[in-house]
Amino acid sequence: MGNKFYSISTAIDYPSAPPHLGHMYEKVCADAIARFKRLEGKNVHFSTGLDCHGSKIARYAREAGKTPEEFVACMEGFFLELCKNYNISYDDFIKTIEKRHEDVVAKMIVALNKKGDIYKGKYSGYYCSDCETYFSKEELENGINCPTHKRPTEFLEEDAYFFKMGKYQNKIADYIKNNPNFIRPEKKKNEILARLSEPLHDLCLTRQKITWGLPFPLDNKLVTAIWIDALINYLTTLEYPNKKFKEYWPMLHIIGSDIIWHHSVIWGTWLLASGVKLPNVYVHGFIRSSTGEKMSKSLGNVIDPLEIIKKYPADSIRYFLIREIPFGDDGDFSENALVNRHNNELANDLGNLVSRVLTLAEKNFESVKKTAIDKELKSKLNIAKINDCMNRYELHNALSEIWKFVNEANRYVNEKRPWELKNKKLEKCIYNLLESIRIISILTWPFMPGTSDRISRQLNVKLGSLKECKFGVIKEYRVEKGEILFKKIN
Repeated sequence: MGNKFYSISTAIDYPSAPPHLGHMYEKVCADAIARFKRLEGKNVHFSTGLDCHGSKIARYAREAGKTPEEFVACMEGFFLELCKNYNISYDDFIKTIEKRHEDVVAKMIVALNKKGDIYKGKYSGYYCSDCETYFSKEELENGINCPTHKRPTEFLEEDAYFFKMGKYQNKIADYIKNNPNFIRPEKKKNEILARLSEPLHDLCLTRQKITWGLPFPLDNKLVTAIWIDALINYLTTLEYPNKKFKEYWPMLHIIGSDIIWHHSVIWGTWLLASGVKLPNVYVHGFIRSSTGEKMSKSLGNVIDPLEIIKKYPADSIRYFLIREIPFGDDGDFSENALVNRHNNELANDLGNLVSRVLTLAEKNFESVKKTAIDKELKSKLNIAKINDCMNRYELHNALSEIWKFVNEANRYVNEKRPWELKNKKLEKCIYNLLESIRIISILTWPFMPGTSDRISRQLNVKLGSLKECKFGVIKEYRVEKGEILFKKIN
């Protein structure tokens, strides 16, 4: 990938029900990375969207008295509302029912058939409609249950078309071993390599008994299996195989642990066969409930992000999830922990810093002009470390490093006691603090965009880029102090 272009995606969500906290967490993490890359000056393409086909959608639509199209359109509103409420700055919200997507799916299948990597046969296996996946007998729990959803699978036998996935077993295994950035974290890469030590079966590409899906281009009596249909969205959103695709590919996929096989082995072999460079895949952890279980719609233990935002600010929730859960690990969600971080780190640390500095600036100066830079305060800002954390996708560590500087700015206030200073000494102190706050507003924008924008407005400056995270950029400040950033929550 060139220095100028950068592309990132979440998995596309399955709209069988409204979104839960896990959907929001994945989007917020991807959004933070996309925004940071924009601060670096990259041309970013950030995609999310909906995986609209499959038997489960058809069944839910029937139960709701709707057509599948009507059902998906109804559910789409919830996901769009989530993105709006949490400031998800996507560039494309793609749906697999769009004509542009059907065209790319057909193009790829026809090309691989021409190459000889697709053949017709008969399939028999155990099918889970919740994850739209076939399993062998050995993969099932107790010989019948889906290993992901813990519910009985259905045995299906039908005519089908297959992709010669097994042909690429050695190639994909070698690629994973020799390209450490393909699957991260490391433990997830090792899990996939362990599975690849067993024979890799060919992939069934079609469904005969399921009608809600894209027509299979080689036989219109069949529909395309959802796990080929869905994965190709990442190429559709970049207008494969045209100029935009060539500029932005390969992409970074942000996904959950339950679909890593699909995004590494199924997607990886498909792309190898198609002559397309492989993307990078970063696997985030799951948000656990109070009982320690993964939150998921199928388990019925979800938290509704469209409800919880009525109690807490969006930026507080974004901050809490990224700071609390190391990216790549599982983590617990607790309202008490959220309130503690909101009150202590957001209201006390950041909110009070901005409030008391802007109060002093507004009270004592019509404008604060550029002065000498305090070298000691400047030395406490470690942009290189923050940048390194973000490039390693250690989002929680990046936030922690930013907060070290927030605390250093607060310490500077307490040590300098600007309320006791006058004239040039006061102006120097306030200018250095205003520059600190401006830099903090830039660095926190990927994580709390609404808060950063409010700080910039009070400082009366544009947000700025990563290159402007240095002291002495602004020649004159005319602050307009607004409401406090974070009200304490009881």
